[in-house]
Amino acid sequence: MRKRIIAVLGVLLLLSASCGRQEDAPEMPEARIETTEQPQEDDMKTCTFPEFPNVTVTGLDPAGLNEEENAVLYAQARYCEAMTEADIDTLRALTDEDKTYTHMSGLTQSREEYFADIADGSLTYYSIGMENPVVSVNGDRAEVTYTAALNANAYGAKGTFRMKGTHIWEKRDGSWISVDP
Repeated sequence: MRKRIIAVLGVLLLLSASCGRQEDAPEMPEARIETTEQPQEDDMKTCTFPEFPNVTVTGLDPAGLNEEENAVLYAQARYCEAMTEADIDTLRALTDEDKTYTHMSGLTQSREEYFADIADGSLTYYSIGMENPVVSVNGDRAEVTYTAALNANAYGAKGTFRMKGTHIWEKRDGSWISVDP
């Protein structure tokens, strides 16, 4: 049972290892972030993208982001929403075709093997929270580090799983694409 739990958590860590090549992807709309104050002692902000109802960003003041950082955060939210919608076409558009996903258990999957698990429901993501994201951009490379709060069913294990991870992004032909580190 312990090995299965470790394997499931490893699958969920895939959020921390995304990559991508984009071909014939639709033009991305301008990112819109709505901010609401949360009634918490630490005055945490919650940001939502109206077009991504299953993704919530907390602990970030979007006013502190520049245009490129906002574009990277938007791409990350779009990727997360595609996971919750099992939108394999969008996931393909945002990830490199040579991407591999390595789980905590040591299992390595190709991009298509991982996407097949999402498509067939073996991995079902209901909502994804991005807690305290830090976005950094250096030229055509960017990182988004955050704690993910995944409400998911991973190979039969249902629950909300929290884990910290970093996604690496690369700007290709004007679009941010998730890539291997």
